[in-house]
Amino acid sequence: MIRQFELVEKVKTYDPDVDEDLLNRGYVYAMKAHGSQTRASGDPYFTHPLEVAGILTNYRMDCATIVTALLHDTIEDTDASLEDIQKYFGGEIAKLVDGVTKLTRIEIQSERTKQAENLRKLVLAMSEDIRVLLVKLSDRLHNMRTLGAIPKPDKRRRIANETMDIYAPLAERIGMHEMQNELEDLAFAQINPEARNSIIARLNFLREQSGDLVSRIVQELRATLTSHHVRAVVMGREKTPFSVWRKMQHKNIGFEQLSDIMAFRVIVSSIEDCYRALGIVHGAYPVIPGRIKDYLSTPKPNGYRSLHTAVIGPGNQRIELQIRTRELHEIAEYGVAAHWMYKQGMDMTDGRQYKWVRELLDIVEHAAGPEEFLEHTRLEMFQDQVFCFTPKGDLINLPKRSTPVDLAYAVHSEIGDTCVGAKINGRLMPLRTPLQNGDQVEIITSKAQSPSPTWERFVVTGKARARVRRYVRSKEREQYLQLGRSLIQRAFREEGYEYYDKALEGVLKNFKQSTVEDLLAQVGAGYVTARSVVETVFPGVRKPKTFYEKVVPLRVRQRRMKKEPAPALPIRGLIPGMAMHIAGCCHPLPGDRIVGIVTTGKGVTIHTIDCESLEAFSDTPERWIDVSWESGGDDDATHVGRIHLAVVNEPGTLGSLTTVIGKNEGNISNLRMTNRTPQFFDMLIDIEVRDVRHLTNIIAALRANPAVNAVDRAYG
Repeated sequence: MIRQFELVEKVKTYDPDVDEDLLNRGYVYAMKAHGSQTRASGDPYFTHPLEVAGILTNYRMDCATIVTALLHDTIEDTDASLEDIQKYFGGEIAKLVDGVTKLTRIEIQSERTKQAENLRKLVLAMSEDIRVLLVKLSDRLHNMRTLGAIPKPDKRRRIANETMDIYAPLAERIGMHEMQNELEDLAFAQINPEARNSIIARLNFLREQSGDLVSRIVQELRATLTSHHVRAVVMGREKTPFSVWRKMQHKNIGFEQLSDIMAFRVIVSSIEDCYRALGIVHGAYPVIPGRIKDYLSTPKPNGYRSLHTAVIGPGNQRIELQIRTRELHEIAEYGVAAHWMYKQGMDMTDGRQYKWVRELLDIVEHAAGPEEFLEHTRLEMFQDQVFCFTPKGDLINLPKRSTPVDLAYAVHSEIGDTCVGAKINGRLMPLRTPLQNGDQVEIITSKAQSPSPTWERFVVTGKARARVRRYVRSKEREQYLQLGRSLIQRAFREEGYEYYDKALEGVLKNFKQSTVEDLLAQVGAGYVTARSVVETVFPGVRKPKTFYEKVVPLRVRQRRMKKEPAPALPIRGLIPGMAMHIAGCCHPLPGDRIVGIVTTGKGVTIHTIDCESLEAFSDTPERWIDVSWESGGDDDATHVGRIHLAVVNEPGTLGSLTTVIGKNEGNISNLRMTNRTPQFFDMLIDIEVRDVRHLTNIIAALRANPAVNAVDRAYG
């Protein structure tokens, strides 16, 4: 355990003007506050905040951050209060300690929700001051180093998985690769110890077989560069066991096929020398194609800048090289912390200046709940990058497989919401087109546009997905609200009552809803039945008739409706897939007699009146709705009808079928073989048609084709 004077002296080595009194007071206060508390290992608890402070001194952090590390557990685990911290150490340190403390005060049920809430609070805290994240990462690093003291294997594995899922990617995002590598390897030891031990054994075997290979390669690389008058520091190391394992998994190869298990760094004095060194290495050794990456001109989102290449180097060894300046090397290793090392005069305490932090904050704002936030945030943190340009030449970095919609949201949320098209390298392309490195993308917008629910199928970034889902939820709620109001109005009318919103205010608590609109939306979504609402408002109301008395005799119901016509249900303008959708079991078409079924979580599902699936709803008549196709609709609108065919198995059959369908203005959207024999084969074909008459005409034309043995409309 580092002693008090040793901590002070260590900070003074890089900050001679440090406030020694503040450090000493922080040390003594934390030691007294934790008193006789012990950790799972049996060590005094105070050793933990002291080791966290020691980790941060390795990154040459400022005095306030070191004192925060000493005090970071005092509010949570001792009798100390935030007011005490502010009184004795000032507002800056109190704010930092409070930011770290809030991350551990979580009272959520499930572990996954707890993890999501933890990450959400971390994002909010580090947006105020990035040093909160540095303290939390150092806290997690020391906990991982001492994880073996926890007796329960399940708890160790849970902590390791959380470290791999959240804290290691966060360390990577702020450029702290040294900490990222250690966190990943310590977590790997708990998650997959057998694989790690196997890789370590193989690395040891290779080391014994090849001797001091790293030193020999370093010497030859240094001599090669020196002979061309480039002064450089060359360092070499083996990759960590987790890094080796990840590459094996990514490339789906065995250890024996993995040749680039060594990485070398060439440190030079200037950017110009970086490119000179790259040219010298490429001139001396064969280059491995496709492995050159220039992060000097296009830095990573975390500010990382370096040249990467891979060559068949000395001794015919395949090696990876990273070439950068001394300052860029410090930034590559220490990330955000390097800014304190160099005293650049920048205000690094404001986390919002980092674009990725702003994007995470946007996700916090728009995610529906902790689970969705965790999903979108992991999308945001875990993907490799692709670099694109705006027409003005601005560089936009995105995850791989991103689309123009992702780029539009990356530029500005409003541009994403109003995006209608995109030009990629001057050509108009679909919005779902994956972007490639170097693409120039121009986003076309329209004030009349709004996010499409279909975008969620192909967007990649968490920000884009969160915005689209938020819009879908808002529209979905509008549709559920309208539908719920209609259902309750009809239920009131059937019992002879006139409906008013005020009538529902007295029963909101019964259904655990806060507003009338919330209750109406629940009815529209199918979570609450209109009948149960009426029975709660009017406790003496009569019970509903049986299904066979009330639902089956449609003629009786239609006669009653003629005497007292009910207003048409508000199903116009629904966004497909939300408050109303077409049943896939019967594929109803305009011209079919149809019925609506209130489906939990989906709104209304439209079935044909003779659909076999309706039998499942015979005991719940309150979920049935009288609906019909509107007359005078859009003549250009298409609907999907399904047909079943048995055709002769001979050359040209499929071509003749598609010709018949095409000549009759049908468009095949899906085709599937269901059975095949030497003489015949059966298939299901989905055809886009205008209405049931259009589909009937196509069926008649197919029956006239000699290759068709039988054709009928298909259900199911």
